[in-house]
Amino acid sequence: MTDVRVLGEIAVLDDVGPPRRGRAYPAAGATSALLLPAALLLGGLLVWPVLRTLHASLTTPTEGFVGLTHFRTALGAPDAPAVVGRTLIWALLVPTLVTALGYLLAAASRRSTEGGLVRLILVVPIALPLVVTGVTFRLMYDPDPARGVATLLATRLLGRTADEAPQFLGPGLVTVSLMSAFVWAWVGLAVLVFRSALDALPPSLTDAVRAYGGNRRDVLWDAQWRPLLLRTVAVVFALVALGTARTFDLILIMAPGSVRDEASVLAVHVWQTSAGSTSGPAAALGVVWLAAVAVGMLVAALFVRQAWPPPRGPDPAVAAEQPAAPRWLTRLVAALAAIAWLVPLGVLIATSLHTPEDAAVRGWWAAAARPDAYQKLVRSDELQRALVFTLLLATVVTLAVLIVALLAAYPLAWLTGPTAQVTGVLLMGAAIVPVQVIAGPVNEVLGAVLSAGTARGLALVHIALGVPFAVLVLRNAFADLPAEQVRRARVSGRRWWSMVWWLARHNVRAVVAVAVLEFVQVWNDLVVGLLFSGPDAAPLGLFLYGQTRHFVANSGALAASSVIASLLPLLLVVLARRQLVAGLVSGRTR
Repeated sequence: MTDVRVLGEIAVLDDVGPPRRGRAYPAAGATSALLLPAALLLGGLLVWPVLRTLHASLTTPTEGFVGLTHFRTALGAPDAPAVVGRTLIWALLVPTLVTALGYLLAAASRRSTEGGLVRLILVVPIALPLVVTGVTFRLMYDPDPARGVATLLATRLLGRTADEAPQFLGPGLVTVSLMSAFVWAWVGLAVLVFRSALDALPPSLTDAVRAYGGNRRDVLWDAQWRPLLLRTVAVVFALVALGTARTFDLILIMAPGSVRDEASVLAVHVWQTSAGSTSGPAAALGVVWLAAVAVGMLVAALFVRQAWPPPRGPDPAVAAEQPAAPRWLTRLVAALAAIAWLVPLGVLIATSLHTPEDAAVRGWWAAAARPDAYQKLVRSDELQRALVFTLLLATVVTLAVLIVALLAAYPLAWLTGPTAQVTGVLLMGAAIVPVQVIAGPVNEVLGAVLSAGTARGLALVHIALGVPFAVLVLRNAFADLPAEQVRRARVSGRRWWSMVWWLARHNVRAVVAVAVLEFVQVWNDLVVGLLFSGPDAAPLGLFLYGQTRHFVANSGALAASSVIASLLPLLLVVLARRQLVAGLVSGRTR
């Protein structure tokens, strides 16, 4: 055992026993100091609000403890079973579709010479705010065939008149239409993850299976599915399933007010019930939602941590190798996917080139393109204020999240065994807490510490929500560095800030991934701004939401605003797409 002073504290270097990640670790004092900022943020704005919500679900201000009364009231409401059932359908059906399409398109684009362009097109929706996605698909599914291109095509294909046009945003089809928009927005991420997994598969596995007479099915099972794709499917499915809990923005924008109840899921219902306060039935419904998310997270963690199955012995019966899929077929699939993903973008851009008057009465194909909407927006003081405020907010939040996450990830990266696993699960749980559930208690904290509805309070909430995911990614990346290399850096006399900087420089991709995703998340946000902003803190998402209140009349200006709002996040994601995937998959999942 060797004692060396690190971070002003005594660090113990364990030179005995087998190599492990925790061979050199700071003492308790230094670790506490590094974790303090993250602990204060998460404790004050996540842990305490969750406990406060749980308390409110079981008590009343006058009667004290009331047991499950609030739960019976919330779940006994006439619309509660439909809302819960619809939420479960979202959590099961949509991830299945995204996972299947993601794998098929990743495999098709991998075999296609135009695969890079196809993947770039599929990535574009990832960067768009869900508000913009909702605007885009609401324009496509407009109930009037004179304005909605999807409605027009369906009407002609079915041989119906304009009065008999299918109502994609009507009570019967609104959920299906919302799901199609969500799948369009998320498939690109699944493609990138699957493509990264396929590229990581060593060709020697395929050669070995074929050498033993394996056919194409055996290659898929033994050289792809069992070694890597099983875990990748679990990761993608879990990621999308948890992502469906954040459909709030999409439903709020895309579903007309007359059918919003038919499209409502827990994300919207909790917001409608609580109105940002901490009431009993709303808190009970929020606890049900938290429990469902927690179960999903634990199941996902179980599959992600599942050990690789042992390799199966070669089959003595030599099967005839089946020919690979024809190249023309994979190219056709990739081309059709690219066209399908480009259509909504084309609709949004074409509508933005209408005059407000044309966009309100006719489709983009029936009028000449004119930049009137953009010219009017350029002179809009409200849009300029929203853009400047959101840019400053996203920049400040991103820098703060990076600093807090780097400090916290430094000591957490050296944990091993059950402690590391529990820490990872807790961070994952904190990263997916639905903000609507804890909005009331968070406003209570902001009112006590700062003042609710201010820019500082809004930034603080964004920072608290962004820290858990950032710590999780950076912790995994730091832990993947060779232990011997880290130990040499520690004993070389580096100060703590120098050590953190050294770790960041050796994990640039993970740092870039965290920075880009956090910036885009804040830039694209609607729900946090809706719950915690005030008159002097109005981000871009609220500006777009305000325009949707008279959707048809504002459709031209709204489309132009959506295009402007999408430019910066789209540029960041496209330029950093390789660093995003590499940074997110760097480090071992523990």
